[in-house]
Amino acid sequence: MSVFSALGSALSEAADLIEPLFGASATAAAIILFTLCVRAALHPLARAAARGEKARAAHAPRLAELRRKYAENPERLREATVALYAETGSSPLAGCLPALLQLPVFFLMYHLFTDDGSGLLGHTLLGAPLGGHWSQALADGGPFGPHGLVYLALFALAAAVAFWNYRRARTTMARNPAAGTLPGAAGTADGGAVPGLGGMLKIMPLLSFGTLISVAVLPLAAALYLVTTTAWTACERALLHRGGGADRASGGADRAPGKGAAAQARTTG
Repeated sequence: MSVFSALGSALSEAADLIEPLFGASATAAAIILFTLCVRAALHPLARAAARGEKARAAHAPRLAELRRKYAENPERLREATVALYAETGSSPLAGCLPALLQLPVFFLMYHLFTDDGSGLLGHTLLGAPLGGHWSQALADGGPFGPHGLVYLALFALAAAVAFWNYRRARTTMARNPAAGTLPGAAGTADGGAVPGLGGMLKIMPLLSFGTLISVAVLPLAAALYLVTTTAWTACERALLHRGGGADRASGGADRAPGKGAAAQARTTG
């Protein structure tokens, strides 16, 4: 049995179990439950990534000091930066791991609802086919037709989550100006910043709105998965970073200058 068949069978069985509660939309509800299960399984990685973000925020003053100290020595700056990340046990790219691990699951979901042999294309969400697209909903009844309203609800939810993520990303970048550096970026003109990374980081908060485009072009089932996992991410980040934990960590580092200086001496040699 292929992985596609296994997932399709699992969704069908889950839909049969919850059909008394959700009726004809049971398969759509099963997709949401499946998405929540995947994200729950990845939650430990998200917690680890959040701890890494707080550690980087706490040591941002030390990173800034290294950039000032070794502004004329890019190679030494690279070594000291790598040593600092090793000491704190954090990585600038650690937060990407949960998203990367979701990609295979997303492609599985996309395949299931674009393959005629899956037996799932006829299932619906409030009457809208899970294998259908927004263009078909527009053709069937327009944006305010019975199918179009399903997509409008997804658009509204995706837009709300995207705006929330945008606000949080902008706030995080404003609090952590050292985020535009990565270890190993030696030889750059601005003391360790990766060329073009600053501009990319300014654009990254806007990428959350790409979910709206995805809802418009993906099959409804894949769009439902994407909106659900994006909403989970927003809630998860709000929970893991509640109360300004990163800010408190940073403040704690500032209140212990002796300990920070000793650690910096060990890092910079």
